[in-house]
Amino acid sequence: MKYSFKIKTLGVAVAMLSTFSSCTKDFDEINTDPNSLTESQLDPTLAGPAFASALYAGIHNGSYSSPGVDDQGTWGIATGILSSTFIHYLNCGYGTERNAFVNGYEGRGWTRFYTVAAPALTNAFKASEGNAEALAVLKIWKVFMYNQMVDAYGPIPYTEAGNGKEKVPYDSVEFIYEDFFKLLDEANAVLSSSSTASVASLAPNDRVYSGSVDKWRIFGNSMRLRLALRISDKDPGKAKTQAEAAVAAGVMQTNDQSAFFKASNITPNNLNMIVNSWGYVMTASMESILVGYNDPRLSKWFAPIDTGVYRGNPVGGLEDQFGTTKFSAFNNDVMGNGATNNLSETKNIEIFMASENYLSRAEGALNGWNMGGDAKTLYETGIRLSLAQWGITNAAEVDAYINGSSLPTLPNILTVYPALDLRDIPVKLPVAWSTSTADQRTQIAVQKYLAIFPESWEAWADLRRSDAKVIYPVLNTDNPDPGVGKSLMKRIIYTTNEYSSNKEAVDDGIAKLGGADSGGTRLWWDTK
Repeated sequence: MKYSFKIKTLGVAVAMLSTFSSCTKDFDEINTDPNSLTESQLDPTLAGPAFASALYAGIHNGSYSSPGVDDQGTWGIATGILSSTFIHYLNCGYGTERNAFVNGYEGRGWTRFYTVAAPALTNAFKASEGNAEALAVLKIWKVFMYNQMVDAYGPIPYTEAGNGKEKVPYDSVEFIYEDFFKLLDEANAVLSSSSTASVASLAPNDRVYSGSVDKWRIFGNSMRLRLALRISDKDPGKAKTQAEAAVAAGVMQTNDQSAFFKASNITPNNLNMIVNSWGYVMTASMESILVGYNDPRLSKWFAPIDTGVYRGNPVGGLEDQFGTTKFSAFNNDVMGNGATNNLSETKNIEIFMASENYLSRAEGALNGWNMGGDAKTLYETGIRLSLAQWGITNAAEVDAYINGSSLPTLPNILTVYPALDLRDIPVKLPVAWSTSTADQRTQIAVQKYLAIFPESWEAWADLRRSDAKVIYPVLNTDNPDPGVGKSLMKRIIYTTNEYSSNKEAVDDGIAKLGGADSGGTRLWWDTK
């Protein structure tokens, strides 16, 4: 990794900080020459601005208000054409829809993470020394943002990321997960016993929870539940222990506990800045489920191509295969509900939804874990919360959906291209709770896939972990690597720059990965 984390990225991160905070006189003086900032100058007044930068960059968003630091293309390349395309949340015709890594796209998210998000978080830790509550919140956020990276790439620089050296070793997925649980233990111990309601040093710059000790504590426990399910096939005993501890300590139960990043003119929602301009549309997988279920979220998320008619783009089509065929575009409930010229400034960014916890608890209940309720009730509550999140609260409509017996349908594109290999519909179950445990697991996976939308990093990891058949195989593949083909991509490959500047560490990372550096190698927790 050819970056000088200790000084160079410190300056980069501080340059970004200026976009998140009204600065003090001292900060103005420091920011005139950000590259001159030293670690000794990281006093507590910089903890909040550093945390703000780590929050925004940690969810792979960027702002043109930070010239030379980041931009919205980070979301488009790190999220849009990778994880979101892999799981068919959207599609726009890039080579990644055929499971190919092209044009170095896999490196954009990696580079921005390690040159913006990671150093900003490191700075926040240093500036918060001695502040137990602030450090607890930072530990929770560290788990969240590094979890997305380790679940995408596998072994990554973690323990020594930001060590000021050009050569940074990789840690194994197993080791990193062990540390995640340790950090969450430490954070929960501090926050659950704290006598303060808000972390004053972080609150003014915290665009997620405004420094709320209780909400960050609940977020941390929700992360513990998420991670427990992730390792449930690899280490069932530990998964059970961690999941039960998370629920006992308190996970998200209401939508007002969900985590959103509050967008603004200098921290815009990149999804809605990129989606229409890059030509992203609804996919055939999403159409099949939403239309077949008469899902009330359909009209919230997507626009019909004609009155009452929706059409999704099959993922994996050949270049220009569908010509000028019209596909359903995204609606403003996803893009934002403000004036036309500032949608990205008014639509908050989804980070972690309360509905996910109920669906995870439903699966845990099927595993025999104590999840504070039975699987059916937890499943249905998760659906209700997701619908309510999108403004669907009519009791009759909600009940009709939950008790629905309709099945996912054939995609509309078959009326135009009848020979497409799309007739084997992946989801063959209704929404209404099944009597079969195996079917119930699939139903949970389908509803979690919908509830997490549009946050694709977690949805991708959960589909790999559960192996539930929710989306179509891609129509065509450009990736000959074993384990890839037309199936769901298993991971993102390492960047070219890492091979040229940090090769010894990359080679060690591949050894810890336990397979080739390809999209077909399963991660440590992905056992099936």
